Amino acid sequence: MAVGRDGTPGSAGLHLAAGVPLLHPGEQVFAAMLEGWRAQQLARNLALATAGRREAMVRAFAAHADAFPWQWGPGMLDEWLGELRGIKGLRRSTVRSYASSVSAFCRYVTDPAYGWPGQCQARFGSHPVQVAHEWNTAVHVQQDEADPRKRAFTLNELQALFDHADAQVSRVRGAGRKGWLPAFRDAAALKVAYGFGLRRTEAAMLDVADLGPNPHALDFGEFGVCQVRFGKAMKGSPPKHRSVLTVWEWVPQVLAQWIGEARPLMPSAAESAALWPSERGPRIGSGTLHKRLCEYRDALGLDEGLDLHSLRRSYVTHLIEAGWDPLFVQLLLSPSEGVHDVRHEAETSGNLRAGSGYLRSSVTQITRRFDACSARGDACLVA
Repeated sequence: MAVGRDGTPGSAGLHLAAGVPLLHPGEQVFAAMLEGWRAQQLARNLALATAGRREAMVRAFAAHADAFPWQWGPGMLDEWLGELRGIKGLRRSTVRSYASSVSAFCRYVTDPAYGWPGQCQARFGSHPVQVAHEWNTAVHVQQDEADPRKRAFTLNELQALFDHADAQVSRVRGAGRKGWLPAFRDAAALKVAYGFGLRRTEAAMLDVADLGPNPHALDFGEFGVCQVRFGKAMKGSPPKHRSVLTVWEWVPQVLAQWIGEARPLMPSAAESAALWPSERGPRIGSGTLHKRLCEYRDALGLDEGLDLHSLRRSYVTHLIEAGWDPLFVQLLLSPSEGVHDVRHEAETSGNLRAGSGYLRSSVTQITRRFDACSARGDACLVA
């Protein structure tokens, strides 16, 4: 069998010393496999969190099977996945994620380029095989597999949520207790997350400097555009960047009050660039707002399917219901386009900054906005 190329990230030769006997060969070789797999994933630019999550899933399968990779068989995976789905009641997407991680690990340890088959054959008289096949793993055939309970807020539910969040600030402060400032922060953050259609990480990672004016909507002042720098990333790529235009007239008021009056009172505000600093650190965690929203949701007796991502669903739903151009909404949310401007190609005459080079006024009921809809073939999107 091939012994692998020792210079390849994740190869056996980089993680096991040749000719050195091992005190606990099974545990040590398995640990070296996981270490090598981690190196291989990082070499592909996958996130540390992704590599760690996959490793945890593989360890969970190994613990359930009570066997090492060179002893695994498809029946062991069948039994494990069946228990996850039938007994523990995990969601379909979660079970498929577990199976996908085991499949990826098996592809790695069975690839001759990394040398693990030869190492295992020499040490244990056996070698790893692929245990995840099309007949024992679920196929991802549907793009959207969201829980059917997940939905957008109705306007009444959203208003009740924001009113409740504001009431908690008054209640805590009126009682003379600590905690009114974090409650104020979270109330403002939930409104801003809805106001720009943000995911939880996108909202938590905002800096004050990410907010700026829109030269085509000066009445929004310093809060006409939100630069989202930590958008959902593609596999092996850095976070996506996009610019989201302010569309709701009340959003600048919320931001101005928070940045101008409340944020300076946070203990870490002076040393932090974050829009939402923590009480004890420079920035809130990505789960802070989700936890707060669920707390308020339960207090109001709303559906369990409403979560932080429901604010993003509501943003889209309410814009469309209000008569906004669907293409304009799509561009605001697009992780692949990240569009914040529309112009003509360079050969088109016209001063872009003066306005003559921009496309016709938007059909989104606001004349000051440019529009992505154009019958001309020279129109292009500017990120």
